[in-house]
Amino acid sequence: MGDEAPTSVARKDADFAGIQSSPDFVELKKRHRAFVFPVLGLALVWYLAYVLLAGYAPDFMAIPVFGLVNVGLLIGLGQVATTFIVTMLYVWYANKKLDPIAERIRDEAAEEGVR
Repeated sequence: MGDEAPTSVARKDADFAGIQSSPDFVELKKRHRAFVFPVLGLALVWYLAYVLLAGYAPDFMAIPVFGLVNVGLLIGLGQVATTFIVTMLYVWYANKKLDPIAERIRDEAAEEGVR
């Protein structure tokens, strides 16, 4: 019903092995990994630091900053903010660095399918 893949994506005669070994695809993977792995590493360290501080330094996390807001609450809100910031950065990076290459790969694959 509405779950069929578009024909351009579901082509059975596409040379997927050729696409994967193309210089553009290799560059696309390289750029994707150059962004994802460092950001993932930093996000995991940031999250692990929060969990460890909550578990092993509850007195530090309970330090009041203003009113009823303490350090733990601010770091927790920082975790949420980090999610949005990383998402916005990835969208910007993908639009600028990944999408042009992906579009070129898609166009070349479509041209080869017409031949």
